[in-house]
Amino acid sequence: MLSVAQFTFNPFQENTYVVHDGSQAILFDPGCWNTTEERELEAWFRDNALTPVRLVLTHAHIDHVFGCAWAHKTYRLLPELHRADLVLLKAAPRQGHLYGVHCEPCPEPEHFIAPGDTIALGSEELKVLFVPGHAPGHIAIFSEKERFVIAGDVLFRDSIGRTDLPGGDMDTLLRSIREQLFPLGDDVTVHCGHGPETTIGREKKKNPFLR
Repeated sequence: MLSVAQFTFNPFQENTYVVHDGSQAILFDPGCWNTTEERELEAWFRDNALTPVRLVLTHAHIDHVFGCAWAHKTYRLLPELHRADLVLLKAAPRQGHLYGVHCEPCPEPEHFIAPGDTIALGSEELKVLFVPGHAPGHIAIFSEKERFVIAGDVLFRDSIGRTDLPGGDMDTLLRSIREQLFPLGDDVTVHCGHGPETTIGREKKKNPFLR
């Protein structure tokens, strides 16, 4: 059985997620921005006797990668992401300068994640979905067995991801949601990159951008 833990970090109030099976864990979108936030995650891993074994990025906008350097330094994890977002990952320190926040350079990935890949965690498997539109290499991670999706900044409760950043495109984003996320099933819990969780069914009915 897989469990999902959520942490909200940094000035952008980004949601960082840990998916674990009780012994090993995958860290998604580490937004921890300062020592206090880093220590919070370290303490949580320690208190729950969990070992983080992989670091996966839904996309590489700065608010989702603040903690990549820390994760590499502390746990020797290298980021795994879609190749199309590598340029964003490399640009994170420069992007931070534009926003007036500091971001350590992110370590280089050793390999990339592709649509249709599966990510193993113990005896469980997570499926990689390609959902561009907010970012060119945006992915989502789906657990068919546990009925949840780590959706990054594609779909929110009552909203969708912004498309005015480099590589964004509204038509592409809407197509990603309708063709990749909606077919997962109305019962699927959506763990969003910002704000509260939701479900596919709720957003089909109530999201004003998707009616």
